[in-house]
Amino acid sequence: MLPDKRIDYIRKYYNSIAPERLKWKKRGSYYHESLTKFYRFSIPENKRVLEIGCGTGDLLASVHPSYGVGIDISEDMLKLAKRKYKRLRFIVGDAQHLPIQETFDYVIASDLIGNLTDIQKAFEELRKVSNDRTRIIITYYNYLWEPIVGFAEKFGFKMPKPPQNWLGKIDVYNILHLANLDVVKTGNVLLLPINIPIVSDLVNRFMAKLPVVSYFCLVQYTIARITPNVYSGQEYSVSVIIPARNEKGNIEDAVNRIPKLGTSTEIIFVEGHSRDGTYKEVQHVAQKYRNKKTIRYFKSSLEGKGYAVRLGFAKATGDILIILDADLTVPPEELPKFYHAVRLRKGELIIGTRLVYPMEREAMRFLNILGNKFFSVAFTFLLGQPIKDTLCGTKALFKKDYQGIASSRLYFGDFDPYGDYDLIFGASKKNYKITEIPIRYKARTYGSSNIDRFRHGLLLLKMTIVAALKLKFI
Repeated sequence: MLPDKRIDYIRKYYNSIAPERLKWKKRGSYYHESLTKFYRFSIPENKRVLEIGCGTGDLLASVHPSYGVGIDISEDMLKLAKRKYKRLRFIVGDAQHLPIQETFDYVIASDLIGNLTDIQKAFEELRKVSNDRTRIIITYYNYLWEPIVGFAEKFGFKMPKPPQNWLGKIDVYNILHLANLDVVKTGNVLLLPINIPIVSDLVNRFMAKLPVVSYFCLVQYTIARITPNVYSGQEYSVSVIIPARNEKGNIEDAVNRIPKLGTSTEIIFVEGHSRDGTYKEVQHVAQKYRNKKTIRYFKSSLEGKGYAVRLGFAKATGDILIILDADLTVPPEELPKFYHAVRLRKGELIIGTRLVYPMEREAMRFLNILGNKFFSVAFTFLLGQPIKDTLCGTKALFKKDYQGIASSRLYFGDFDPYGDYDLIFGASKKNYKITEIPIRYKARTYGSSNIDRFRHGLLLLKMTIVAALKLKFI
Protein backbone atom coordinates (compact mmCIF):
# COMPACT_ATOMS: atom_id res chain seq x y z
CA MET A 1 0.00 0.00 0.00
CA LEU A 2 1.37 3.46 -0.92
CA PRO A 3 2.21 5.73 2.05
CA ASP A 4 -0.54 8.29 1.38
CA LYS A 5 -3.12 5.56 0.90
CA ARG A 6 -2.03 3.85 4.13
CA ILE A 7 -2.32 7.11 6.08
CA ASP A 8 -5.83 7.57 4.75
CA TYR A 9 -6.64 3.94 5.54
CA ILE A 10 -5.38 4.33 9.14
CA ARG A 11 -7.46 7.51 9.60
CA LYS A 12 -10.64 5.89 8.31
CA TYR A 13 -10.03 2.75 10.34
CA TYR A 14 -9.70 4.54 13.68
CA ASN A 15 -12.64 6.81 12.88
CA SER A 16 -14.76 3.72 12.27
CA ILE A 17 -13.74 2.07 15.53
CA ALA A 18 -14.00 5.20 17.71
CA PRO A 19 -17.61 4.47 18.87
CA GLU A 20 -16.39 1.12 20.27
CA ARG A 21 -13.20 2.40 21.86
CA LEU A 22 -14.60 2.50 25.39
CA LYS A 23 -15.83 -1.09 25.11
CA TRP A 24 -12.40 -2.30 24.01
CA LYS A 25 -10.61 -0.34 26.73
CA LYS A 26 -12.79 -1.98 29.38
CA ARG A 27 -12.04 -5.38 27.89
CA GLY A 28 -8.30 -4.69 28.04
CA SER A 29 -8.45 -2.66 31.26
CA TYR A 30 -5.55 -4.45 32.98
CA TYR A 31 -3.23 -3.73 30.05
CA HIS A 32 -4.20 -0.04 29.93
CA GLU A 33 -3.95 0.36 33.71
CA SER A 34 -0.46 -1.19 33.66
CA LEU A 35 0.65 1.13 30.87
CA THR A 36 -0.77 4.11 32.75
CA LYS A 37 1.17 3.08 35.86
CA PHE A 38 4.41 2.96 33.87
CA TYR A 39 3.87 6.42 32.40
CA ARG A 40 2.87 7.93 35.73
CA PHE A 41 6.10 6.59 37.24
CA SER A 42 8.14 7.99 34.34
CA ILE A 43 6.53 11.44 34.12
CA PRO A 44 6.22 13.75 37.16
CA GLU A 45 2.97 15.65 37.56
CA ASN A 46 2.60 19.25 36.38
CA LYS A 47 4.88 19.00 33.36
CA ARG A 48 4.32 20.08 29.77
CA VAL A 49 3.33 16.86 28.01
CA LEU A 50 2.58 16.05 24.36
CA GLU A 51 1.06 12.72 23.35
CA ILE A 52 1.23 11.72 19.70
CA GLY A 53 -1.42 9.18 18.79
CA CYS A 54 -3.44 10.12 21.88
CA GLY A 55 -6.73 8.50 20.85
CA THR A 56 -9.39 9.42 23.41
CA GLY A 57 -6.85 11.20 25.64
CA ASP A 58 -7.04 8.91 28.68
CA LEU A 59 -3.29 8.29 28.98
CA LEU A 60 -2.43 11.97 28.54
CA ALA A 61 -4.92 12.97 31.23
CA SER A 62 -3.61 10.32 33.64
CA VAL A 63 -0.15 11.93 33.95
CA HIS A 64 -1.73 15.19 35.15
CA PRO A 65 0.19 17.65 32.95
CA SER A 66 0.29 21.37 33.70
CA TYR A 67 -0.20 21.78 29.96
CA GLY A 68 -1.23 18.81 27.88
CA VAL A 69 -1.59 18.49 24.12
CA GLY A 70 -2.81 15.43 22.28
CA ILE A 71 -2.38 14.84 18.55
CA ASP A 72 -4.19 12.09 16.67
CA ILE A 73 -5.01 11.29 13.06
CA SER A 74 -8.60 10.31 13.92
CA GLU A 75 -11.08 13.18 14.14
CA ASP A 76 -13.68 10.94 15.77
CA MET A 77 -11.31 9.77 18.50
CA LEU A 78 -10.50 13.40 19.28
CA LYS A 79 -14.19 14.33 19.50
CA LEU A 80 -14.47 11.85 22.35
CA ALA A 81 -11.27 13.19 23.95
CA LYS A 82 -12.49 16.80 23.83
CA ARG A 83 -15.75 15.89 25.56
CA LYS A 84 -13.94 14.09 28.40
CA TYR A 85 -10.94 16.38 29.01
CA LYS A 86 -11.80 20.02 28.45
CA ARG A 87 -8.62 21.32 30.11
CA LEU A 88 -6.44 19.52 27.58
CA ARG A 89 -5.81 20.64 24.02
CA PHE A 90 -6.39 18.23 21.13
CA ILE A 91 -5.25 18.67 17.54
CA VAL A 92 -5.97 16.59 14.45
CA GLY A 93 -2.64 15.75 12.86
CA ASP A 94 -0.25 13.14 11.50
CA ALA A 95 2.84 12.07 13.44
CA GLN A 96 4.87 12.33 10.25
CA HIS A 97 3.88 16.00 9.78
CA LEU A 98 3.37 17.44 13.25
CA PRO A 99 1.06 20.50 13.20
CA ILE A 100 2.78 22.11 16.20
CA GLN A 101 6.06 23.90 16.93
CA GLU A 102 6.15 24.47 20.72
CA THR A 103 8.38 22.35 22.97
CA PHE A 104 7.48 20.03 25.84
CA ASP A 105 9.07 18.40 28.88
CA TYR A 106 7.82 14.96 27.84
CA VAL A 107 6.57 13.43 24.61
CA ILE A 108 4.53 10.21 24.72
CA ALA A 109 4.33 7.80 21.80
CA SER A 110 2.35 4.83 23.10
CA ASP A 111 1.34 2.03 20.70
CA LEU A 112 2.06 4.48 17.88
CA ILE A 113 5.00 3.26 15.82
CA GLY A 114 3.19 0.11 14.71
CA ASN A 115 0.82 2.28 12.66
CA LEU A 116 3.33 4.64 11.02
CA THR A 117 4.16 4.59 7.33
CA ASP A 118 7.55 6.29 7.84
CA ILE A 119 8.93 5.82 11.33
CA GLN A 120 12.14 7.72 10.65
CA LYS A 121 10.21 10.77 9.43
CA ALA A 122 8.00 10.64 12.52
CA PHE A 123 11.06 10.49 14.79
CA GLU A 124 12.64 13.41 12.92
CA GLU A 125 9.48 15.43 13.55
CA LEU A 126 9.98 14.97 17.30
CA ARG A 127 12.82 17.48 17.17
CA LYS A 128 10.22 20.18 16.49
CA VAL A 129 8.67 19.64 19.90
CA SER A 130 11.79 18.89 21.93
CA ASN A 131 14.43 20.92 23.71
CA ASP A 132 17.67 19.86 25.43
CA ARG A 133 15.83 18.43 28.43
CA THR A 134 12.80 16.88 26.73
CA ARG A 135 12.33 13.16 27.27
CA ILE A 136 10.61 11.10 24.57
CA ILE A 137 8.97 7.91 25.88
CA ILE A 138 8.09 5.28 23.30
CA THR A 139 6.21 2.07 24.14
CA TYR A 140 5.50 -0.65 21.61
CA TYR A 141 4.66 -4.34 21.36
CA ASN A 142 7.42 -6.92 21.57
CA TYR A 143 7.54 -8.62 18.16
CA LEU A 144 7.71 -12.02 19.91
CA TRP A 145 4.06 -11.48 20.80
CA GLU A 146 2.91 -11.03 17.19
CA PRO A 147 1.13 -14.43 16.90
CA ILE A 148 -0.48 -14.08 20.35
CA VAL A 149 -1.71 -10.55 19.63
CA GLY A 150 -3.07 -11.72 16.28
CA PHE A 151 -4.91 -14.58 17.99
CA ALA A 152 -6.38 -12.19 20.61
CA GLU A 153 -7.65 -9.83 17.91
CA LYS A 154 -9.12 -12.63 15.82
CA PHE A 155 -11.16 -14.05 18.69
CA GLY A 156 -12.30 -10.74 20.18
CA PHE A 157 -10.06 -10.52 23.25
CA LYS A 158 -8.37 -7.35 21.99
CA MET A 159 -9.30 -4.40 19.81
CA PRO A 160 -8.29 -5.20 16.23
CA LYS A 161 -5.73 -2.94 14.57
CA PRO A 162 -4.59 -2.38 10.99
CA PRO A 163 -1.56 -4.47 9.89
CA GLN A 164 1.27 -3.38 12.20
CA ASN A 165 4.97 -2.66 11.94
CA TRP A 166 6.74 -5.05 14.32
CA LEU A 167 10.06 -3.72 15.62
CA GLY A 168 12.68 -4.92 18.07
CA LYS A 169 14.72 -2.66 20.34
CA ILE A 170 17.60 -2.63 17.88
CA ASP A 171 15.28 -1.46 15.10
CA VAL A 172 13.98 1.37 17.28
CA TYR A 173 17.52 2.29 18.36
CA ASN A 174 18.74 2.43 14.76
CA ILE A 175 15.86 4.56 13.54
CA LEU A 176 16.22 6.95 16.47
CA HIS A 177 19.92 7.25 15.63
CA LEU A 178 19.09 8.05 12.00
CA ALA A 179 16.72 10.75 13.22
CA ASN A 180 19.45 12.30 15.45
CA LEU A 181 17.81 11.14 18.66
CA ASP A 182 19.82 9.66 21.51
CA VAL A 183 18.65 6.62 23.52
CA VAL A 184 18.75 7.17 27.29
CA LYS A 185 17.44 3.82 28.48
CA THR A 186 15.38 0.83 27.39
CA GLY A 187 13.36 -1.82 29.18
CA ASN A 188 10.45 -4.23 29.19
CA VAL A 189 7.21 -4.38 31.16
CA LEU A 190 4.07 -6.51 31.42
CA LEU A 191 4.71 -10.24 31.18
CA LEU A 192 1.12 -11.19 32.00
CA PRO A 193 -1.29 -8.69 30.37
CA ILE A 194 -4.53 -10.15 31.77
CA ASN A 195 -5.84 -9.76 35.29
CA ILE A 196 -5.51 -12.83 37.48
CA PRO A 197 -6.01 -11.48 41.02
CA ILE A 198 -2.75 -11.33 43.01
CA VAL A 199 -0.91 -13.50 40.45
CA SER A 200 -0.74 -10.87 37.68
CA ASP A 201 0.56 -8.16 39.99
CA LEU A 202 3.25 -10.42 41.48
CA VAL A 203 4.35 -11.68 38.07
CA ASN A 204 4.51 -8.21 36.52
CA ARG A 205 6.17 -6.53 39.49
CA PHE A 206 8.88 -9.11 40.14
CA MET A 207 9.21 -11.92 37.62
CA ALA A 208 8.81 -9.65 34.59
CA LYS A 209 11.82 -7.58 35.70
CA LEU A 210 14.26 -10.48 35.95
CA PRO A 211 17.06 -10.95 33.39
CA VAL A 212 16.09 -13.21 30.47
CA VAL A 213 12.46 -13.35 31.65
CA SER A 214 11.96 -9.66 30.85
CA TYR A 215 12.87 -10.41 27.23
CA PHE A 216 9.45 -12.04 26.87
CA CYS A 217 7.37 -9.11 28.17
CA LEU A 218 4.59 -7.78 25.95
CA VAL A 219 5.63 -4.12 26.08
CA GLN A 220 9.05 -2.71 25.31
CA TYR A 221 9.98 0.87 26.03
CA THR A 222 12.66 3.26 24.87
CA ILE A 223 13.36 6.65 26.44
CA ALA A 224 15.21 9.09 24.20
CA ARG A 225 16.33 12.71 23.92
CA ILE A 226 17.49 14.88 21.04
CA THR A 227 21.15 14.37 20.15
CA PRO A 228 23.08 17.40 21.46
CA ASN A 229 24.96 19.77 19.20
CA VAL A 230 28.57 18.66 19.67
CA TYR A 231 29.83 21.73 17.81
CA SER A 232 28.42 24.18 20.33
CA GLY A 233 30.96 26.80 21.34
CA GLN A 234 29.05 27.93 24.42
CA GLU A 235 31.06 28.01 27.64
CA TYR A 236 29.82 27.96 31.25
CA SER A 237 30.96 28.86 34.74
CA VAL A 238 32.06 25.99 36.97
CA SER A 239 31.98 25.18 40.68
CA VAL A 240 34.31 22.40 41.90
CA ILE A 241 33.01 20.95 45.17
CA ILE A 242 35.62 19.26 47.38
CA PRO A 243 34.30 17.42 50.45
CA ALA A 244 37.26 17.21 52.85
CA ARG A 245 37.62 15.23 56.06
CA ASN A 246 41.10 14.60 57.49
CA GLU A 247 42.69 15.75 54.22
CA LYS A 248 44.96 18.56 55.47
CA GLY A 249 47.91 17.41 53.38
CA ASN A 250 45.95 17.52 50.09
CA ILE A 251 44.31 20.96 50.27
CA GLU A 252 47.02 23.14 48.71
CA ASP A 253 47.86 20.47 46.13
CA ALA A 254 44.20 20.40 45.06
CA VAL A 255 44.10 24.18 44.64
CA ASN A 256 47.31 24.22 42.60
CA ARG A 257 46.30 21.34 40.33
CA ILE A 258 42.69 22.27 39.48
CA PRO A 259 42.83 23.84 36.01
CA LYS A 260 40.77 26.79 34.85
CA LEU A 261 37.45 25.53 33.57
CA GLY A 262 34.95 27.39 31.43
CA THR A 263 34.34 31.10 31.86
CA SER A 264 35.22 30.99 35.58
CA THR A 265 36.11 28.40 38.20
CA GLU A 266 35.28 28.56 41.88
CA ILE A 267 36.64 26.00 44.32
CA ILE A 268 34.38 25.15 47.25
CA PHE A 269 35.74 23.16 50.20
CA VAL A 270 33.21 21.62 52.57
CA GLU A 271 34.90 20.31 55.71
CA GLY A 272 33.29 18.21 58.42
CA HIS A 273 34.52 16.55 61.61
CA SER A 274 38.24 16.47 60.76
CA ARG A 275 40.81 15.68 63.44
CA ASP A 276 43.95 16.83 61.61
CA GLY A 277 43.31 20.55 61.21
CA THR A 278 41.83 20.37 57.70
CA TYR A 279 39.56 23.38 58.19
CA LYS A 280 42.40 25.64 59.37
CA GLU A 281 44.46 24.50 56.39
CA VAL A 282 41.59 25.38 54.04
CA GLN A 283 41.39 28.86 55.59
CA HIS A 284 45.15 29.29 55.24
CA VAL A 285 45.23 28.18 51.60
CA ALA A 286 42.22 30.33 50.68
CA GLN A 287 43.97 33.38 52.13
CA LYS A 288 47.25 32.50 50.42
CA TYR A 289 45.66 32.19 46.95
CA ARG A 290 42.96 34.88 47.34
CA ASN A 291 44.34 36.95 44.46
CA LYS A 292 44.82 33.98 42.14
CA LYS A 293 41.81 31.70 42.58
CA THR A 294 38.22 31.93 43.80
CA ILE A 295 38.11 29.75 46.90
CA ARG A 296 35.15 29.46 49.28
CA TYR A 297 34.80 27.16 52.25
CA PHE A 298 32.10 25.92 54.61
CA LYS A 299 31.72 23.59 57.57
CA SER A 300 29.19 20.77 57.47
CA SER A 301 27.40 20.22 60.77
CA LEU A 302 26.34 16.74 59.67
CA GLU A 303 28.70 13.84 59.21
CA GLY A 304 28.99 12.16 55.81
CA LYS A 305 30.21 13.06 52.35
CA GLY A 306 26.65 13.24 51.00
CA TYR A 307 25.72 16.12 53.31
CA ALA A 308 28.95 17.93 52.43
CA VAL A 309 28.20 17.59 48.71
CA ARG A 310 24.66 18.90 49.12
CA LEU A 311 25.88 21.89 51.14
CA GLY A 312 28.51 22.64 48.49
CA PHE A 313 25.94 22.37 45.70
CA ALA A 314 23.60 24.70 47.60
CA LYS A 315 26.35 27.31 47.95
CA ALA A 316 27.73 26.95 44.40
CA THR A 317 27.26 29.76 41.89
CA GLY A 318 28.53 27.94 38.79
CA ASP A 319 26.39 26.70 35.89
CA ILE A 320 28.18 23.33 36.06
CA LEU A 321 28.88 21.45 39.30
CA ILE A 322 31.81 19.02 39.62
CA ILE A 323 32.65 16.87 42.65
CA LEU A 324 36.33 16.16 43.32
CA ASP A 325 37.32 13.96 46.24
CA ALA A 326 39.95 15.60 48.42
CA ASP A 327 42.12 12.48 48.46
CA LEU A 328 43.07 13.36 44.84
CA THR A 329 43.01 9.71 43.78
CA VAL A 330 41.23 11.08 40.72
CA PRO A 331 43.77 13.59 39.39
CA PRO A 332 42.39 17.16 39.14
CA GLU A 333 43.98 17.32 35.69
CA GLU A 334 41.15 15.01 34.50
CA LEU A 335 38.43 17.60 35.27
CA PRO A 336 38.38 19.22 31.79
CA LYS A 337 37.05 15.91 30.42
CA PHE A 338 34.09 16.15 32.81
CA TYR A 339 33.48 19.81 32.04
CA HIS A 340 33.39 19.29 28.28
CA ALA A 341 31.19 16.20 28.56
CA VAL A 342 28.61 18.23 30.49
CA ARG A 343 29.03 21.30 28.29
CA LEU A 344 28.42 19.26 25.14
CA ARG A 345 25.53 17.42 26.84
CA LYS A 346 27.00 13.98 26.40
CA GLY A 347 24.80 13.12 29.36
CA GLU A 348 22.93 14.84 32.16
CA LEU A 349 25.09 13.09 34.78
CA ILE A 350 28.76 12.45 33.99
CA ILE A 351 30.58 10.03 36.29
CA GLY A 352 34.11 8.71 36.34
CA THR A 353 35.00 5.06 35.98
CA ARG A 354 38.18 3.74 37.58
CA LEU A 355 37.86 0.23 36.17
CA VAL A 356 39.23 0.75 32.66
CA TYR A 357 42.88 1.83 32.98
CA PRO A 358 45.45 -0.04 35.11
CA MET A 359 45.59 1.30 38.68
CA GLU A 360 48.56 2.17 40.79
CA ARG A 361 49.47 -0.33 43.51
CA GLU A 362 47.31 0.14 46.62
CA ALA A 363 44.92 2.47 44.76
CA MET A 364 42.07 -0.03 45.25
CA ARG A 365 42.18 -3.27 47.20
CA PHE A 366 41.03 -6.57 45.71
CA LEU A 367 37.82 -6.77 47.79
CA ASN A 368 36.94 -3.21 46.77
CA ILE A 369 37.37 -4.14 43.11
CA LEU A 370 35.08 -7.16 43.57
CA GLY A 371 32.51 -4.99 45.33
CA ASN A 372 32.61 -2.41 42.55
CA LYS A 373 32.10 -5.08 39.91
CA PHE A 374 29.12 -6.52 41.82
CA PHE A 375 27.48 -3.12 42.15
CA SER A 376 28.23 -2.41 38.48
CA VAL A 377 26.21 -5.45 37.40
CA ALA A 378 23.45 -4.68 39.90
CA PHE A 379 23.12 -1.06 38.82
CA THR A 380 23.17 -1.81 35.12
CA PHE A 381 20.25 -4.17 35.74
CA LEU A 382 18.37 -1.75 38.01
CA LEU A 383 18.81 1.44 36.00
CA GLY A 384 18.50 0.16 32.44
CA GLN A 385 21.73 1.99 31.56
CA PRO A 386 25.27 0.54 31.54
CA ILE A 387 27.15 1.59 34.70
CA LYS A 388 30.70 0.30 35.18
CA ASP A 389 31.75 2.11 38.37
CA THR A 390 29.08 3.33 40.80
CA LEU A 391 31.43 4.59 43.50
CA CYS A 392 33.87 6.89 41.72
CA GLY A 393 33.55 10.16 43.61
CA THR A 394 34.08 12.44 40.62
CA LYS A 395 30.78 13.45 39.07
CA ALA A 396 29.60 16.44 37.03
CA LEU A 397 26.28 17.90 35.95
CA PHE A 398 24.52 21.15 35.20
CA LYS A 399 23.16 22.89 38.28
CA LYS A 400 19.70 22.90 36.65
CA ASP A 401 19.83 19.12 36.34
CA TYR A 402 20.95 18.76 39.95
CA GLN A 403 17.98 20.86 41.03
CA GLY A 404 15.76 18.40 39.15
CA ILE A 405 17.31 15.52 41.11
CA ALA A 406 16.97 17.39 44.41
CA SER A 407 13.28 18.10 43.73
CA SER A 408 12.51 14.38 43.63
CA ARG A 409 14.71 13.36 46.59
CA LEU A 410 11.68 12.68 48.81
CA TYR A 411 10.85 9.70 46.61
CA PHE A 412 13.89 7.80 47.88
CA GLY A 413 14.29 9.43 51.26
CA ASP A 414 17.44 10.71 52.94
CA PHE A 415 19.33 7.41 52.98
CA ASP A 416 22.67 8.01 51.25
CA PRO A 417 25.54 9.34 53.42
CA TYR A 418 27.94 9.34 50.43
CA GLY A 419 25.98 11.30 47.85
CA ASP A 420 26.92 8.94 45.00
CA TYR A 421 23.74 6.88 44.99
CA ASP A 422 21.61 9.93 45.68
CA LEU A 423 22.75 11.40 42.36
CA ILE A 424 22.65 8.15 40.37
CA PHE A 425 19.21 7.06 41.61
CA GLY A 426 17.84 10.56 41.19
CA ALA A 427 19.22 10.83 37.66
CA SER A 428 17.65 7.50 36.73
CA LYS A 429 14.26 8.51 38.17
CA LYS A 430 14.40 11.73 36.11
CA ASN A 431 15.34 9.70 33.00
CA TYR A 432 18.68 11.51 32.71
CA LYS A 433 21.35 10.00 30.52
CA ILE A 434 24.29 8.79 32.61
CA THR A 435 27.66 8.81 30.83
CA GLU A 436 30.94 7.47 32.17
CA ILE A 437 34.43 8.84 31.57
CA PRO A 438 37.42 6.51 32.10
CA ILE A 439 39.97 8.04 34.47
CA ARG A 440 43.31 6.92 35.83
CA TYR A 441 42.96 6.10 39.51
CA LYS A 442 45.95 6.97 41.71
CA ALA A 443 47.03 5.83 45.14
CA ARG A 444 46.72 8.24 48.07
CA THR A 445 49.79 10.29 49.00
CA TYR A 446 48.36 11.61 52.29
CA GLY A 447 46.10 10.18 54.99
CA SER A 448 43.96 7.06 54.88
CA SER A 449 40.59 6.16 53.47
CA ASN A 450 37.49 7.22 55.42
CA ILE A 451 35.64 4.11 54.20
CA ASP A 452 35.16 0.95 56.26
CA ARG A 453 34.80 -1.55 53.43
CA PHE A 454 32.67 -4.08 55.34
CA ARG A 455 30.37 -1.74 57.25
CA HIS A 456 29.96 0.58 54.30
CA GLY A 457 29.63 -2.38 51.92
CA LEU A 458 26.56 -3.55 53.86
CA LEU A 459 25.14 -0.04 53.72
CA LEU A 460 25.68 0.07 49.95
CA LEU A 461 23.90 -3.26 49.63
CA LYS A 462 20.98 -1.86 51.62
CA MET A 463 20.82 1.15 49.30
CA THR A 464 20.86 -1.17 46.29
CA ILE A 465 17.82 -2.98 47.69
CA VAL A 466 16.09 0.38 48.17
CA ALA A 467 16.79 1.19 44.51
CA ALA A 468 15.44 -2.19 43.42
CA LEU A 469 12.15 -1.56 45.19
CA LYS A 470 11.88 2.08 44.12
CA LEU A 471 13.13 1.88 40.53
CA LYS A 472 12.77 -1.67 39.24
CA PHE A 473 10.22 -3.73 41.14
CA ILE A 474 7.43 -1.18 41.19
